[in-house]
Amino acid sequence: MAEVSFQSLSPDDRRDALEVAAALSGRRAHLLEKDIWVVQTLASLIETSFGVDLTFKGGTSLAKAYHAIRRFSEDLDITYDIRAIAPDLLTDGDDEAIPATRSQERRWSREIRRRLPGWVVNQALPSVEVNLAAAGLSAELRAEGDHIFVAYEPLFDNYGFVRPEVMVEFGARSIGEPREERLCGCDAASYLPDVAFPTARPSVMLAERTFWEKATAVHVFCQQQRSRGERLSRHWYDLVRLDDTGYADKALEDHALALSVSRHKSMFFREKDANGNWVNYIAAVSGELQLVPRGPVLQVLSNDYDRMLADGMLLDDEERFGDLMERCADIQRRANGL
Repeated sequence: MAEVSFQSLSPDDRRDALEVAAALSGRRAHLLEKDIWVVQTLASLIETSFGVDLTFKGGTSLAKAYHAIRRFSEDLDITYDIRAIAPDLLTDGDDEAIPATRSQERRWSREIRRRLPGWVVNQALPSVEVNLAAAGLSAELRAEGDHIFVAYEPLFDNYGFVRPEVMVEFGARSIGEPREERLCGCDAASYLPDVAFPTARPSVMLAERTFWEKATAVHVFCQQQRSRGERLSRHWYDLVRLDDTGYADKALEDHALALSVSRHKSMFFREKDANGNWVNYIAAVSGELQLVPRGPVLQVLSNDYDRMLADGMLLDDEERFGDLMERCADIQRRANGL
């Protein structure tokens, strides 16, 4: 039974506790600290009146809810159910809240872009602020468009690649399904059994859908061949870890789910390739998926991956970038073979 909550400790005792957890785990103390803020911020969102309409997704959900990836994931990606923010629009859509025509999509997107920042600053931010204070934590919160930033006073210097703030990015152009409720805890908890750390129990997007979300995003990157890659190499790493844990195979077998993701992106997130043509998401999930980029962009990704390694973002033994690309090529072959 835990004897004391982490939040009730003095700053010096918090620092000492995390240094002990760092020594036992081999992880960096400042990453363990930020992980606590990630979980507490997530809990502060879920414990609101609108928490039932939020879906936790993205790489951090794979790490915290599914334990499918072994890298430090520092920000929160949250879907606010479109049925909650814009119920008046859905008379023109289908069961997945996808508009029937391109003109309807433009009207929906325009209205969501208008409503979401106001909801973030007027409802989400003050609710998180109140819940953080109730948990005994102090931070400076600010809203920027559809983002909330939770900036905290760090216990440690030299945060390096990461920042002492949690970014929450909201979207509101989907229903956030399929999803399920999962428990999320702090990485330091298992190393300090006498200390109680924050937990959260959000509704989480199924890992199989997150696989297709990431795979189609990677496909777009490969099709565009742009020489930009900051903080993007994590998506390739995540695909390989999802393959290790069996979620990739489950996703590859669920073509209906793949088509659902592709239909949603085809309507809401259209992108052009390097030749100026629209990326065909339906084709991508139906035999034409590209997960390995070609040419100079490959080096851009490799450099970004090296920066991620240098700051200890990966919690396991380092994996060569070339090996990562070989694994992605294998996933690509299997996906297109199906």
